[in-house]
Amino acid sequence: MDFKKVQAIFIDRDGTIGGTGNFIHPKEFQLYPFSATALNLLKAKGFKIFALTNQHRISRNEVKLEEFMQQFDEYGFDDAFICPHGENENCNCRKPNGGLLIEAANKYKLDLEDCIVIGDVGSVDMVLADKFNCVKILVKTGWGENSLNEYRNTWENVEPDYIADNLLEASKWIVEHYES
Repeated sequence: MDFKKVQAIFIDRDGTIGGTGNFIHPKEFQLYPFSATALNLLKAKGFKIFALTNQHRISRNEVKLEEFMQQFDEYGFDDAFICPHGENENCNCRKPNGGLLIEAANKYKLDLEDCIVIGDVGSVDMVLADKFNCVKILVKTGWGENSLNEYRNTWENVEPDYIADNLLEASKWIVEHYES
C-alpha cells in the first residue's frame, strides 16, 4: 500500500483537543483524556503538528497570545497559528478565511494540498480546509455532532474526508493512511 505524504497536520483547539467548543482560558483548559495520546502518536510517527485556532478574546485583552503559545508548546505542538481578532474586525486570518494557513505555508514552505486539518466545526474548519484542498477530518467532540446534524446546512457543499469520534480516532486513521 502506498502512503500519501503529509507535510503538516493543523489541529483546532476548542472542542477538538479539549474543552467544550467554547472559549476556556489556557489556565483552566483541560485536554480530553485521549488527546495527549493522540498528539504523541502523531509526533512519534514524525508528523509536524500545528495548532490552528480563532481566539478573539485576545483582542478584548482577556487573555494574552503568549498564554496560548505556551499552552501549545507544553502540549507538544511544533507551532501555533492563532487569529486574535474579533468576528467583526474583517481580518484575513480568522477561520474560515485562509490567512493562518497561508502564513504557515509561507513559514514552513508547505504545499497545503499535502496537509490535514482536524476540527469540530464544519462551517469553519472544514470550509477552510476545503478552500486549500487539505484533507478534512471532522471530530464529533465539541461542536462536531451539531456540525453534522443541526448546522450541516451551513457547510452543505463540503464533505469531510473522514469523520472521527475524537482526536485519537482521527490520529489512528492518519497513521493508517499517511506518512510524514
